[in-house]
Amino acid sequence: MAVLVIGAVCLQLGRWQFSRYGDRQGSNETVRANLKADPVPVSAVLDSSSGPAADEEWRVVEATGSYDVENQMFVLYRTQDSQPGVDVVVPLVTESGTALIVDRGWIATTANGNVTPNAPQPPTGEVTVTGWVRRDAEGDSSKVAASTGTMRAISSQEIEQSLPYDVYGGFVELTDEEPQGTPAPAKAEPPDVGSGPHFFYGLQWFFFALLALAFWGYFAWSEWTETQKLAGSPASTEAGLPAA
Repeated sequence: MAVLVIGAVCLQLGRWQFSRYGDRQGSNETVRANLKADPVPVSAVLDSSSGPAADEEWRVVEATGSYDVENQMFVLYRTQDSQPGVDVVVPLVTESGTALIVDRGWIATTANGNVTPNAPQPPTGEVTVTGWVRRDAEGDSSKVAASTGTMRAISSQEIEQSLPYDVYGGFVELTDEEPQGTPAPAKAEPPDVGSGPHFFYGLQWFFFALLALAFWGYFAWSEWTETQKLAGSPASTEAGLPAA
């Protein structure tokens, strides 16, 4: 009975992994379509009252405005090739007066999070940025340290509390800016749209379920053959003879 229960559990886990694989496939199709779509004005995707919908993440948007360098912030503990660094985040105040939170990219730093990074200056004056829409992080990691302007994840709602203007919900990861800043932080890489390990995990769980069924069959066969041996033994035969 225990073997059958284990097999049933493995079967359910396999079905769950295949369900996750299907969800990942659907999500990847949306991401691919968003990445290939032509850029649209930021106001067509984001507004100041809420962040982007789930199917709008990774959409390409454009915005024009000027960087508020005085309120530049940093996302700590971002590594590339084992090199410690930070992401540079700067509000872009658009022509409407609402600011767009822009993650300009990654720079290498020392491992000491108490040192203010020496980030490249963004372009001055009017700038047109293009980037991927991202949804806000949630939880304590998005809290902004007022004294250092640092955080561990980006939330436009948290950042807005320290700014004197409205902010679009969500943020963008910069892919291009005109004019370009030189030098500039390393831009973000496109998202991984691979299938992940769920399909193979599902196969493994189904294999374990099959293995459990095979063990159950083997134990049942062993018990049956043992019973047959006992039934055909001399002692069993003599026990079945009538008394003299």
